[in-house]
Amino acid sequence: MKRLAGKSALITGAARGIGRGFAEGYIAEGATVAIADINLDAAREAASELGDGAYAVQIDVSDQASIDAAMASVVSHAGKLDILINNAALFDASETVDITRASFDKLYAVNVAGTLFTMQAAAKQMIKQGHGGKIINMASQAGRRGEAVVLVYCSTKAAVISMTQSAGLDLIRHGINVNAIAPGVVDGAHWDHVDAMFAKLENKKPGQKKAEVAAGVPAGRFAVPADLTGMAIFLASAESDYIVSQTYNVDGGQWMS
Repeated sequence: MKRLAGKSALITGAARGIGRGFAEGYIAEGATVAIADINLDAAREAASELGDGAYAVQIDVSDQASIDAAMASVVSHAGKLDILINNAALFDASETVDITRASFDKLYAVNVAGTLFTMQAAAKQMIKQGHGGKIINMASQAGRRGEAVVLVYCSTKAAVISMTQSAGLDLIRHGINVNAIAPGVVDGAHWDHVDAMFAKLENKKPGQKKAEVAAGVPAGRFAVPADLTGMAIFLASAESDYIVSQTYNVDGGQWMS
């Protein structure tokens, strides 16, 4: 039997990259998945390519009205919400003395407040339904340690780990398991953007930072979304019912905890 048969899932930032990979894995395991993204056209395109198990929902996790509308759309379409993956996030890099309030506010609005209030809205719906649920927050190895020019992003992901712990301890009494995944370096458009930032900050050639980082991964390569999907399926399934408030490293051996 498929592990997520009959389940309704919402994945934020799912039009591409990791989120889309998770959606594909969930559909294969029997779930119906809301491809939620700030770019509705991209979400629709992804949903069309993923097939009948997917549908598009627009969400801006920095806007409460948008979060509430997305939850209402999921319930209208699927009749319920069983699984949330908080995947939407932004990245920025800067030397400490050059950090701007605008960058700080933007990253915290999406990575921290967006994660919190999307999680809250999902939890309210799951409590209303009365049969529990699964919430998976996307942390990062950047939340496990500081990095010289990634102060703001690292701190947002540390906050995600902390929120996962606190929310998990609170919501398990309602049968809602809250856990997180901390990826390492995942290939794709996101890391191309990161590489370009480091090229500017550290005076490197395009692709140089990416190659250096890949060489430092004990597993010998960058991850691809499929490397994370198994953990995302496990944490959404009944197999994880006794797991509460944990953050799992899926990073090729970069961090041990």
